[in-house]
Amino acid sequence: MQGKVLFDAIARGVFAALFAADLFSLVPAYAQAVPKTWDERALETGVIQPPVAHAPVKHIPADYYYRMRERVIYRTYPVYSSKREPPGYLEKLALAEPEVVFDAGKLHTEQDWIGAGKQVFRYPIGLFPVDMLAVWRTIMERTGVPVARDGTYPHLSIVVPKKGVVMAGFLSCATCHTRIQPDGSVIEGGQGTVPDLLLGFPPDVQIARAFQRALFRVPWIDNDPIDRVQKMSIDEINAIKAAMPLGVVARHGTSLFTPVQIPDLIGVRERRYLDRTGLMRHRDIGDMMRYAALNQGADMLSDYAGYRPVAGVAPVAGLKDDHLPPPEALERYSDPQLFALAKYVYSLAPPPNPNGITDPSRRGEAVFAREGCARCHTPPLYNSNKLTPARGFEIPEEHRRTYEIEPTIVGTDTDLTMRTRRGTGYYKIPSLLGVWYRGPFEHSGSVATLEDWFDAKRLRSDYVPTGFRGFGVEHRAVPGHPFGLNLSADDKAALIAFLKTL
Repeated sequence: MQGKVLFDAIARGVFAALFAADLFSLVPAYAQAVPKTWDERALETGVIQPPVAHAPVKHIPADYYYRMRERVIYRTYPVYSSKREPPGYLEKLALAEPEVVFDAGKLHTEQDWIGAGKQVFRYPIGLFPVDMLAVWRTIMERTGVPVARDGTYPHLSIVVPKKGVVMAGFLSCATCHTRIQPDGSVIEGGQGTVPDLLLGFPPDVQIARAFQRALFRVPWIDNDPIDRVQKMSIDEINAIKAAMPLGVVARHGTSLFTPVQIPDLIGVRERRYLDRTGLMRHRDIGDMMRYAALNQGADMLSDYAGYRPVAGVAPVAGLKDDHLPPPEALERYSDPQLFALAKYVYSLAPPPNPNGITDPSRRGEAVFAREGCARCHTPPLYNSNKLTPARGFEIPEEHRRTYEIEPTIVGTDTDLTMRTRRGTGYYKIPSLLGVWYRGPFEHSGSVATLEDWFDAKRLRSDYVPTGFRGFGVEHRAVPGHPFGLNLSADDKAALIAFLKTL
């Protein structure tokens, strides 16, 4: 019974939704400036299709999307580490009245919208029985997640949706995009420091296998790696998840075997493409809203060449691959909620950089210019805002007319962009701003530090990756981006010193 309760909770959490009526004729004038999230034409032109011609991805129609129920955003309460929780904390919360904290009618200034967006950023779409907190805290402690200075884990939250009902919250934006530094300082929107908290879930092996299939199946490739899961035990599935270092996750639509580095959201306002694979164009705030809606569950409802992931996530509902659940049974964010969320994400600022300008960093800036690094990592954003094709991908002519493409092939591993549902055939050129507080690096987080990235030994098959290796992998090459590997030791040290000032 507990397994079914937990499965139902995560299934609800993965399916983001909002309510049916078109409210634009009923709301005050301020809301007229809020873009429409589910603009079918904007989705069609904004989302880059898979790198194969026979695999169209079709998103749900606007009529279906806007018939979903609006998510009510209640006040969230902090989750403390086991050693720092105040006595009687949960008992006191059980006496609290539910408090709705998002009211678009009260948002009048830019700061009002940003503050409301912070509430959305922290609000979990998955609510679980409160006894899950003990399980999650154990996983956090065993994997070495730092505790914030105030004794909390900001990745998690507690919600009181009804007096006397205390729920554990998971799967908010903050879950992945909160970085805790070793000194306990919190970087909101930074590359997260969180493990896979669904270890051991669901407890039924058949449901667990179906869940992984729904998250990662790629119907248009031969020998889909996720098929291996159908013969695995829960312990074996958990072992694969546990092999991922902090800062790397098997995000839905990627792969259990090729996870992805958690992105840093600070500075995303200036990025023209979203996702490691440049999956969505970022032309305006509406695109950011659509990207958030997709990633909080709406893409699980999409049709991937005849396969709908929602069917695999909720086998208890008796759905088939090509069937959708009734929209009234699902939740989503409202357009004002997503607008506020995007405003908050756009407002995120980097923490103070402790690395000042020095003689070595000045020499490193000269090395950066001399080696032509600015071609792809162009100041002042240290990012050209272009896509670069993966090895073996032929750029279609219409892409050359539509997208900003740097034709240089840097040779990194192709699995993420060629063999997952988030694949496009491209990788997004990353910004170098903030690399001093980020890590691990590379799109799968294979190396822990900048020093490791510029180590020429990583190209060898006997290299031991310092970040993500893969379950049961002792050594493997971390290919690609050979630039800077042949520099002298002094030039490498100077270049790294410069990069850490950005």
